Amino acid sequence: MELWSIEHLKTLLPATVIYAVIAFVLRVLLIKKDIKIRMIPFQVLAVILFALEVGKQVISFKRGYDLYHLPFHFCSLFIFMLPLTAFYRGKGQNCLRAVTMSLCMAVFFLMMLYPCLIYSGGNVLAFFKEYMSFHTVAFHNIVIFEFFIMLFLELYKPEDKKTEQRAVVIFMLVFVVIAAVMAQILKTNYANMYHCNVPPAENIRIMMQGKLGYAVAQIIYVAIVGGLHTVFTWLSYLVCRGLMKLLARRKKNAN
Repeated sequence: MELWSIEHLKTLLPATVIYAVIAFVLRVLLIKKDIKIRMIPFQVLAVILFALEVGKQVISFKRGYDLYHLPFHFCSLFIFMLPLTAFYRGKGQNCLRAVTMSLCMAVFFLMMLYPCLIYSGGNVLAFFKEYMSFHTVAFHNIVIFEFFIMLFLELYKPEDKKTEQRAVVIFMLVFVVIAAVMAQILKTNYANMYHCNVPPAENIRIMMQGKLGYAVAQIIYVAIVGGLHTVFTWLSYLVCRGLMKLLARRKKNAN
């Protein structure tokens, strides 16, 4: 089970540092500006990400369409959440930002821990040769960049903890149900809900099927994976909330 490839080491690590530095520079330049100004970098990246996804869907249709390209993956949430967060202004917008930032941080953690699970070294090598590889690498890197933008420009400000936690958990439970159902119906591995891309865990799933039967084992497996998705995102929310409070406190002391 390869966590990091040499291609990830050469590209992802320096890229992450660059994203953090750019976001920090933007903080220096924009942190005292109105939220409408601070949202502009986030909005630009959200539009780029959405355009990349449109290109992916168009190409997939031209090739006959692969069901795996339907937006039921965990990272597919960004197709909707980033544009919504970028342009929605109304009731519940801070809960929306809390959910989006939690999702971004969850992907950031996964990318730092197990980037080969997100995209392969082969995708990196084919970045300039094939659109689907270009898309998957660029897409997930934009998500990381958006995380740093939200963090350093303080686009999310913690409010009522119970309300925000509830929003994160309910959002994830709804996603888990939809992804799990679609994965079984279409027999396609959305969000690891059909089978597991982590070899040791997949071996356990197969072993459970041999002892409990396919249906029972699959229900247990889906429940565990769905729970992990939800808990991981909730923990990411708690980290995000702590980081935002720390930044706000430092800014207050500096003033």
